[in-house]
Amino acid sequence: MYSVAPAVAALWRTLLSAVSARAGVPLTLVEHGAPAPLDELWRRTDKGAVFMCGLPFSRAEPPPLLVAAPVPSPAEFKGEAQYWSDLVVRENSTFRSVEDTFGKRIALTVPDSQSGCVAALSYFIPAGSTSPLFGEVIAPTITPLGALSAVIQDAADIAPIDSYAFRLLQKYRPELTSQVRTVGQTARTPIPPLVASTPATSPRAVSEGNLDALRSAFLEAHQNVGQEGVEANQGASMKTVMEDLLLQRFARPDPSSYAVLRERFETATRYWSSHPFAAVIHPTFGSG
Repeated sequence: MYSVAPAVAALWRTLLSAVSARAGVPLTLVEHGAPAPLDELWRRTDKGAVFMCGLPFSRAEPPPLLVAAPVPSPAEFKGEAQYWSDLVVRENSTFRSVEDTFGKRIALTVPDSQSGCVAALSYFIPAGSTSPLFGEVIAPTITPLGALSAVIQDAADIAPIDSYAFRLLQKYRPELTSQVRTVGQTARTPIPPLVASTPATSPRAVSEGNLDALRSAFLEAHQNVGQEGVEANQGASMKTVMEDLLLQRFARPDPSSYAVLRERFETATRYWSSHPFAAVIHPTFGSG
């Protein structure tokens, strides 16, 4: 979800390896990049620290265990484990507002993505009487980078982009983000957390003691200036790696805070089942 460039993926590997070492809990780093479906990763029964979109987390029965949630460092995140979606258009387009794109093409990621789909569905409810709201919904683009690329390549006119992923892209892929601009932002919601499998569903889940150790290692990562587990990054501290990942710290999230995502999903689903989201809808996003 947040390995938006090779350099960023390397930083995540460094950070996760350091957290694993500090916690004393061996973790196997698994590469799971696009186009591999994210729900395949989330269905694994041996998760130790896996980023999971808050929407499927809120709908899971039983839900996985929360480990920690990232708190992005840019000032606009206000020191909270929250995010939103930036609605972006091409820099050289004539669009000056979200409304200017109505009747055009929108790129979404996957239907169970909060930032890449449902945040936009909720945002557009007040404009539901506009017909057609969008002329075409582009086939699922899976990741924020995929949605961004669809706009840049003129396959879509607008797309919602995870705000934390977008800030990482601005830092590490400016040649891409300089080709778009933001014309709107959705409401703030809890940011995707790191989760672990629950023992209730799998004997391969981490033990309660190991989960506590992992959680503590994440929560203390921004304070760690030692070199344990980060030799591959030339001795940089965990704190430095987090700064490079635009992270202020990790927080312990409240499971109940994610309920709002399920509620908004249900509201948007009910609404758009009666008010078609587009004149031409890709089957994946079809209602009812």
